[in-house]
Amino acid sequence: MTKKKFKMDIWFAITIGLLLLYLVFLIFPMGNLFRMAFYDGENFTLKYFQTFFTKKYYTMTIANSFKVSTAATIVSLIVGVTMGYLYSVYEIKLAKTVRMCVVLATMSAPFVGAYAWILLMGRNGAFTVFLQKLFPSIQIPSIYGFGGILLVFTTQLFPLVFLYITGAMSKMDNSLMEASVNMGCSGINRFFKVIVPLIMPSILASGLLVFIRALSDFGTPLLLGEGYRTFPVTLYNEFVGEVSQNKGFASAIGIVAIAITCAIYIVQNIATVKTSFAMSALNPVPKKKPKGLASFLVHFYIYLVTGISILPQVYVAYCSFRNTSGMLYVDGYSLQSYREMFGKLNRSVINTIKIPVVSLVFILLFAVLIAYISVRRRNVLTSSVDMISMIPYIIPGTVVGIAMVTSFNRPPMVLTATMTIMVISLVIRRLPYTIRSSVATLQQIPISIEEAAISLGASKMKTFAKITVPMMSSGIIAGAILSWVTLVTELSTAIFLYTAKTQTLTVAIYTQIVRGHYGVASAMATLLTAITIVSMVLFNVVNPDGDITL
Repeated sequence: MTKKKFKMDIWFAITIGLLLLYLVFLIFPMGNLFRMAFYDGENFTLKYFQTFFTKKYYTMTIANSFKVSTAATIVSLIVGVTMGYLYSVYEIKLAKTVRMCVVLATMSAPFVGAYAWILLMGRNGAFTVFLQKLFPSIQIPSIYGFGGILLVFTTQLFPLVFLYITGAMSKMDNSLMEASVNMGCSGINRFFKVIVPLIMPSILASGLLVFIRALSDFGTPLLLGEGYRTFPVTLYNEFVGEVSQNKGFASAIGIVAIAITCAIYIVQNIATVKTSFAMSALNPVPKKKPKGLASFLVHFYIYLVTGISILPQVYVAYCSFRNTSGMLYVDGYSLQSYREMFGKLNRSVINTIKIPVVSLVFILLFAVLIAYISVRRRNVLTSSVDMISMIPYIIPGTVVGIAMVTSFNRPPMVLTATMTIMVISLVIRRLPYTIRSSVATLQQIPISIEEAAISLGASKMKTFAKITVPMMSSGIIAGAILSWVTLVTELSTAIFLYTAKTQTLTVAIYTQIVRGHYGVASAMATLLTAITIVSMVLFNVVNPDGDITL
């Protein structure tokens, strides 16, 4: 769509208002982060960056993060592409259940999975104890360090690849498959020579998302890293260190993180443009029923991968009903952990509902407005708002948290230690999900419908409120549900901003794990999983096709 000239109307005023809000609550905090990184209080300086890049202790954190993120991306792509392909070309028994479990695995809070694997394969984990009794002479691999982080990243991130691949396969025309067979290309050769090139844009997009999420993940390496130090954990430790705090140095690390993620994003976009092309599935690829050994292998692979990915949530739910004594589970079952959760920590449960609900109201409002001006009022200003709104999509949450807490802790705008700053950070971080879903829906609505309403005497705002928004409702609601799930599972930003009065379930779970209160932590994690399940059921009701845009 060609860009339009400026019109001094209500939409121009809305665009200016949105731009000002982003300038205050995103650009200003990011600018302040840059100021602290390059300014020591008196002069311009590069000493923080010099310290970071000249000390092996810090440069190793980048190497470690790249190493584990690259490994997680490769393994997730192998698992996700294979599973997505098999799911798309074969009739799978309990296919909807499989999809729901896979989605749940990736929508759950990342550190909950890490905690679950500690319960399963930690030093006193259920699997560890069982295997030690069964094979006393064999050294059981440790869940801590590189291997454990890779395991958790893979089980939680391969579903992103799966969703992208199944989406790409659904748009593939069967005539391409038939043509390849006629030319003698079938089986494994067709997969690598025909299918992989066709879905390469989706592979690159999902690979980027997996890499950025792994690189910026804070909770998993914090719980499982031990001696394996990663970038986000170092950033957190430098900012809230018990011995000393160096906000300038932490800001410099944040700038390095932004530079890395932006560079990866740009490279991925360039690669996607070079490999992208349009496909129209006028004749979708039909699913075939596997037979004999093929049926067994296909179902075994899909069920095994799905089972491993959902195992952490199931085991945590089981542990929430067991009697505990600190970090140890003892004989018997009860609701003691839940009683304690709704007793001493009831505020965290309430905050997990209240803060995301307030945030979601603003997300819905801003997403609809930004989507409309981006699609219907395309010009330099609206394009700027659209571009700025996507910045938090690629910036690590830890960086956003630091930028917020250091920018709004002094007059004229003191927001630190309030619910307001929690809401603002969540809106900024999670708004892109609903924007993209709303934009995709609005692009499918003919503008002629709005023009007809205006020609009949309806005002622009009345047309927008009475006609456009209701027609966008399915995309708005679908995006809102996805935003909601990410809101209730947010940790990386909240860990910098919370207080005793604004603590949410994610923060409370982390603090309970650190304190060794495993029973209460399991109960909280189970409640968080239940909220996620209900949200995804609602998403499937609103969006029966099951298409998820992340």
